[in-house]
Amino acid sequence: MYRKPFAILLCALALAGCNSEPEDTRPGQPVAHRRAAFKEIIKAFEPMGVMMRTDSYDAAKFKVLTAQLMARRDVPWQYFTADTLYPPSHARAEVWSEADRFAADKKAFFDATDALARVVDAAGGAPDEVTARNAYRDVEAACENCHKTFKRR
Repeated sequence: MYRKPFAILLCALALAGCNSEPEDTRPGQPVAHRRAAFKEIIKAFEPMGVMMRTDSYDAAKFKVLTAQLMARRDVPWQYFTADTLYPPSHARAEVWSEADRFAADKKAFFDATDALARVVDAAGGAPDEVTARNAYRDVEAACENCHKTFKRR
């Protein structure tokens, strides 16, 4: 009676273990901190995208999410040190071998997020949906452009 659910649970646990990534065991765990910082950025940015994709734009919520994004955007970059190209990193070697291009993509991200913040501020915290959507897309494009060259997967 209980064997089938138990067997299914064991299979699920075994499969879950197959996809696990190595732990960052280096001193200070820079890769783990970098990845956690990017996840915090996503927590602010992804809900904006959901608003845009589902036509559920809320200017007040967009303002809060923009503030959260701006507060988090600086954190991950300090963890891109020369000795951080090891598992569980998803960074490619080009981060370091093409450092000028990486710096330019980082600047494009900062420029796009600055423009997003200006859009929100200029509208008194409540930009119209079209303006917000355009600013969001510029940030999204900056992220995608960098990921194409500098992130595995």
